[in-house]
Amino acid sequence: MQLEEAKLKYIQTWGSLATSWGVNKTMAQVHALLLVSTKPLSAEDIMEALQISRGNVNMNVRALIDWGIVQKEFVVGERKEFFVADKDIWELFKQITKERKKREIEPVLRVLEELQQVDENSDEAAQFKQVLGDLSKVTTSVNNILDKAIKADEHWLLSNFTKVMKK
Repeated sequence: MQLEEAKLKYIQTWGSLATSWGVNKTMAQVHALLLVSTKPLSAEDIMEALQISRGNVNMNVRALIDWGIVQKEFVVGERKEFFVADKDIWELFKQITKERKKREIEPVLRVLEELQQVDENSDEAAQFKQVLGDLSKVTTSVNNILDKAIKADEHWLLSNFTKVMKK
């Protein structure tokens, strides 16, 4: 397999896999393209490589910048904006984890806390509070694990994950 063919297959596969994680396919493809690019890319470069519209490029690059995994880069002698992705995969994992935690886990915790404030003393209300309390404990545990993953270095997390998997 030639390098360009392998890059295209990676970009397409990454885009397809990302939809399983709730990430927009095109956004994942733009990120994958930037990850495997050896130089900063302009919106035109991305449009050409992925055969997508300027609006689609702009919307997805902006989202990637908001996630903190793509940055603008100044290219001397150019007036266009160029974009790069951080190539440190461990830092990428931590940044994505931090964003998903902020966007998905923390709102759930807030809602669960609010819902437990049911002002009723029936058996049904007690059972409802019990279920929400259990959900809150599990979600809090996941939140704490994600906090540790974000703060950890690569070797610590992988060694501990390996220990857990052996049990």
